[in-house]
Amino acid sequence: MRLDLFRTLWGDWRGWRDILPETHAAGFTGVEARTPETPPEASEKARILADSGMQYIAIALTGGGVIPRQSATFDDHLDDLRVALDRVAPMRPLFVNVLGGNDRWNAGLQADFINKAHEIGLERGVRCVFETHRSRILASPWITLDVLPRCPDALFTVDISHWVVVCERLLDDPTDDLSLFVERVHHIQARIGYAQGPQVPHPAAPEYGKERRFHQDFWESVWLSQSRRGYETTTMTPEFGPDGYLHTLPFTDAPVANLWALNRWMADEERRHFNHWNMERRGP
Repeated sequence: MRLDLFRTLWGDWRGWRDILPETHAAGFTGVEARTPETPPEASEKARILADSGMQYIAIALTGGGVIPRQSATFDDHLDDLRVALDRVAPMRPLFVNVLGGNDRWNAGLQADFINKAHEIGLERGVRCVFETHRSRILASPWITLDVLPRCPDALFTVDISHWVVVCERLLDDPTDDLSLFVERVHHIQARIGYAQGPQVPHPAAPEYGKERRFHQDFWESVWLSQSRRGYETTTMTPEFGPDGYLHTLPFTDAPVANLWALNRWMADEERRHFNHWNMERRGP
């Protein structure tokens, strides 16, 4: 199995013609970014992608921004997804990562949304993958385990840092059995969280070694599952970001680290980690 790393464009507002060359030089396979706002933007970015030879994972937000409008209805969310999928079509995404729905929905409604969204994707010839994210569907591991059997055809993006915050602890107790979910993971967003936040100040810091090991152990369980399921390639996006995730100094609001440096460190670490895991799995 091969590891393909994607660069998050969260927090980088430069043009793609500036971003993609340095992304390629850093060893990334492609980028993960939100669906374009307009059809002309989609057409332009499709041309840039074609020129670069890089791949694209799309992010579709429904019902508003990362935090959904609380007034957005179930049908509003599905309509937003249809618009996003139609608009992103010229860019030929590898798959579409859906931040959908609302955390206030019960398990039945969440599963209904996933099933309908999955069908909308199939109608348009694109795979929709559903992300674990606070404020959205799948915000908690426990409701996710209730949702899983109700949507047997769906696959998921895991960002377990969100669940660490929601549960306010590392999910490493013997009773924290997430194996049924692991068997459905398609894509990993690699950010290291801790009990009181979704993003440690720096993943290399030794004081967060326990958190790093927990996340890496979880990612290994996903890789092993994917290997057994016949995956030839696994995808991962190091996703350290801004917007209150990146720690800053009091009074000055100066960031304690550079986002691109954080994500490059995470990419390099996960290349090393994956290669070591892969060699150990194959044996001498």
